[in-house]
Amino acid sequence: MSSVPVPIQQFNADQLPVLVFANQEDLAVHMTLAVRDTLAGAIARQGSAAAILATGNSQIRFLKKLVEMGGVDWSKVTLFHMDEYLGIPASHPAGFRFYMKQRVESLLHPKAFHFLEGDCLLPLDECQRYSDLLRAQPIDLCCMGVGENGHIAFNDPPVARFDDPHAVKLVKLDDDCKMQQVKEGHFPSLEAVPPYALTLTIPALLAAKKVLCLAPEKRKSVPVRNMIRGPVSTSCPASILRTAPHATLLIDTDSASLL
Repeated sequence: MSSVPVPIQQFNADQLPVLVFANQEDLAVHMTLAVRDTLAGAIARQGSAAAILATGNSQIRFLKKLVEMGGVDWSKVTLFHMDEYLGIPASHPAGFRFYMKQRVESLLHPKAFHFLEGDCLLPLDECQRYSDLLRAQPIDLCCMGVGENGHIAFNDPPVARFDDPHAVKLVKLDDDCKMQQVKEGHFPSLEAVPPYALTLTIPALLAAKKVLCLAPEKRKSVPVRNMIRGPVSTSCPASILRTAPHATLLIDTDSASLL
């Protein structure tokens, strides 16, 4: 992984640079190198770094490579994640704390990994606690994905606000979002998916100094088309990235197939 895979195509969608890669492997390697360089650069400049990471099946290959690559002093990195189901314990295999502890924290041992406590007793207080942590820690990098309904984090179309006054909020998940979790194998049925979740809001995600959005696979071709070719609208929350010149969208030929 010494050389950076080159995109086979690149263009801008309004202010958003879009990089298209030949396959998921090249995409994941390029993303990993970009993350390494961003975090190592922040540590060199300011002595520490902070990042927000996303969960989901589309992030697994990238996170595996990030763990394997090296080149970042993780003892100087503070990590956050962007959402969690309400009412799920930290041990639940579909929970995002479980995902992050298993794939990131236990392997990289960062300085800190701040988790959203989905099984908290007071969800609104938990939103405030996490908002305070984010406010106290400038974020150097946000690594996000795009849901099949166009969401970023759990900002589904019915609850997404581009001018959200909150940094973290409690939201009701829409059925498209819940069905994606079922199709990915995390829950046995739509009824088994928790109806509510805690999520970072769109302004909180975009407050990071750099945003990298990773969206591989054929099943992401519709939301990628909508975010690139449709209106900038909460009907596809990820479309807001077109107004964010500090963001980059990384896709593969499968997810770019409808462009």
